[in-house]
Amino acid sequence: MTEPVLPVAFVDDDAQVRSANAQTLQLAGFKPLPFASAAEALEAVDGGFAGIVVTDLRMPRMDGMQLFRRLNAMDPDLPVILVTGHGDIATAVEAMREGVYDFLSKPFAADQLIRSVTRAVEKRALVMENRKLFDAAQQAATASPIIGDTPAIRRLRETLRAVADADVDILLVGETGTGKEVVARELHRLGQRRQGAFVALNCGALPETVIDSELFGHEAGAFTGAQKKRVGLIEHSSKGTLFLDEVESMPPNTQVRLLRVLEGREVMPVGTNMTRAVDLRVVAAAKVDLGAPERRAEFREDLYHRLNVVTIRIPPLRERRDDIALLFAHLLERAAKRFQRRVPVVPDALRQYLDRHDWPGNVRELGHFAERFVLGLTHELDAADPVEPAKGTLPERVDAYEARLIREALAAHKGDVRLTVAALGIPRKTFYDKLQRYDINRASFEA
Repeated sequence: MTEPVLPVAFVDDDAQVRSANAQTLQLAGFKPLPFASAAEALEAVDGGFAGIVVTDLRMPRMDGMQLFRRLNAMDPDLPVILVTGHGDIATAVEAMREGVYDFLSKPFAADQLIRSVTRAVEKRALVMENRKLFDAAQQAATASPIIGDTPAIRRLRETLRAVADADVDILLVGETGTGKEVVARELHRLGQRRQGAFVALNCGALPETVIDSELFGHEAGAFTGAQKKRVGLIEHSSKGTLFLDEVESMPPNTQVRLLRVLEGREVMPVGTNMTRAVDLRVVAAAKVDLGAPERRAEFREDLYHRLNVVTIRIPPLRERRDDIALLFAHLLERAAKRFQRRVPVVPDALRQYLDRHDWPGNVRELGHFAERFVLGLTHELDAADPVEPAKGTLPERVDAYEARLIREALAAHKGDVRLTVAALGIPRKTFYDKLQRYDINRASFEA
């Protein structure tokens, strides 16, 4: 028989009860950890405890609710199952509102204990798996802002390190949302120019009448409204890095002037015939292949070849699917900090969605999805994009359907418990039991 590896702390001051339930848990494949008091359990269970806690409610010195509150303060994601007597049902229901995972009313059958423990252990395993993923994401983000461990991303990081100190212009090619500016900033950070300024300009965000002034600068009186001299971004980025995003959107006349700057390493502001030398490195980014024949009429071929000293392709998410979970964990933690929320547990259903979605918006789309998940808005996926509804056993499919009906009712009534319970036609206690069972956060549906 395989040695049990899933720990279940069982706390009860009755030695016979402890022994009987420990045997039940061991036969079911768990690793029982019996404790005679809450104080003993607190000495052994910490925030890194991989299992769950089952505790009797009525115990001397520290009762089950006090133990739960101590454990919950230490780790809110630690499932605690409360064992109560018949007269403690009201207390147990109130305890579930505080966050107790489940309660068992004495006397309970062995299979009832095992079912509740199994669900709780599965939830705890998911929490611990998420924590490992978040730790890995944090370590990856500390090492490099370009997160991932697939061969494509490892090659990208190696390429950046190889060319960071080479004083050549670089063309980044990648689809929308792949993180071209992140790559450009990493090039700047790794190279000798990191002491200078990193200056970014989105060539598609400015009208043609403004972009020349922004790039090359102007003298006072050069045109209507030019009341004082302005240093352009090219000159401002001297000894640093100039990042030109969406360079394919640059107007034809500006392309001509930029080509002259790149060839002579000098800039001529609007309204003057005097040139000024610049120590320049250009990192340009495009979401299309500028070397394709169909782009010839829109983008100058000579400018393309001048920028194309080194071309670095940034792979889309669909070509590095093994990085999505790690990247999502990083984006989820960042979103939680932004909205001042706890980092939510990523359920298996969401993992499946992350894996099979094509992510046409790439990292940007994944980041927006992480923000919606932190805000509790991704319950729309239940109806709009169900996860493998035809698979699983009949009880599993019934559970999935029931959970979806509860979420729909919560959404329709904006999280109002009284109205939702009335619409579903179930007792309030049953409603709270099902919220716990299906891991539904009622507060996320509030208006």
